[in-house]
Amino acid sequence: MASHRPTRAALAAFFLAFASSQALAGIAIRVATFNLHDVRTAELLDPENERLRGLAEVIQRIRPNVILLSEIAYDAPGAPDVPADTDEDNSGRNAARFVENFLSRPQAPGLEPIAYRAFMRPSNTGAASGYDLDRSGGAIVEYPAPGEDDELARAYGGDCWGYGEFPGQYAMALLVDERLELQAKQARTFRLFPWAYMPGALRPMVPGTSVPWYDGDAGDRMRLSSKSHWDVPVELPGGAVVHFLCAHPTPPAFDGPEGRNKRRNHDEIRFWGDYLEDAEYIIDDAGRPGGLAPEAHFVILGDLNADTDEGSSMYNPVGRFLLASPRVGAGEAPTADVEIDRLDADDTARFGLRVDYVLPSAALETLRTGIWRTPPTLGAGVDGGASFPSDHFPVWADIVVPTPTPAASGDPGD
Repeated sequence: MASHRPTRAALAAFFLAFASSQALAGIAIRVATFNLHDVRTAELLDPENERLRGLAEVIQRIRPNVILLSEIAYDAPGAPDVPADTDEDNSGRNAARFVENFLSRPQAPGLEPIAYRAFMRPSNTGAASGYDLDRSGGAIVEYPAPGEDDELARAYGGDCWGYGEFPGQYAMALLVDERLELQAKQARTFRLFPWAYMPGALRPMVPGTSVPWYDGDAGDRMRLSSKSHWDVPVELPGGAVVHFLCAHPTPPAFDGPEGRNKRRNHDEIRFWGDYLEDAEYIIDDAGRPGGLAPEAHFVILGDLNADTDEGSSMYNPVGRFLLASPRVGAGEAPTADVEIDRLDADDTARFGLRVDYVLPSAALETLRTGIWRTPPTLGAGVDGGASFPSDHFPVWADIVVPTPTPAASGDPGD
């Protein structure tokens, strides 16, 4: 399995294969994950925003059929810069705004627009819990305007179900090629799943005591997912269905000796391992129990905030629960063909770790993989820099999904 950045000729050949692959025994698709770095509603409303144009240019060069976007704000009612007429029924439009304002028009000469359907659902990030989750002495339930009071914003984020300094910050979205069928009504979400429901969970304790860090009612209601966990099925031409398992676990950092973020990161990643094993304790936000069917095709996608051999994650959860699973076709780690000082070839983020993953199920053939580090030709870099428009790099994989064999039709009298 080669691991490299695709050339223009390779891209053309790939999409020819996509268009004609029904002549083969499967459908070839390109799948990617990309942490955009804290994209907010105000930026999405401005089609000339330079950094977002750069992000869109990168995506238009990779041209994935399915891509998970992390750190794109969910436009919750009342959140900063969200249109005043937004209510629960017409929220979650930011992913569609990114498609309409940026991906639907060429961002550099020679590039083609991409038509995507968008899947976006509420996030735990920036959702006030009403509890003193960081044990600072009181629950903060109101957030200041961005940039108005950074200390209060951090205190508010510390008491949310998932860290966010305003509702919907750091959410995620799945974009699906319009040639594929996004089965949104069949999607499962696990945003509300209580951490306490997971047997043997690594829930934190107050250091030096036997007192749970999250105790009483807060402990019963504390959510496992810092954003959400999604199982989004997508049907390909020919009838095959792939389940895209999407999550963005909390970073295993920014906490104290209790290690609440490290422990949560571990268990958020463990959840997918248990989901693949159809663990009995699992229940989704609609009340449906159980995990993924044994025969289902899937791809695990997202910034998992855990490297297998570096960093501060606990007990190597990616290696233990995902790469070691017989259902996951782990293969070799994707690598980049653009060298950056102090980064390993498989590092997917500027801070020098492999944290972003595209992990297909074992029954899917992986043709090529890579990490895209080539900067866009236009637009500003992250934090005003002049290089790459995010602190993460997109990870992509070309995979072949077997086309189902039609059931033999027999005579009704047989």
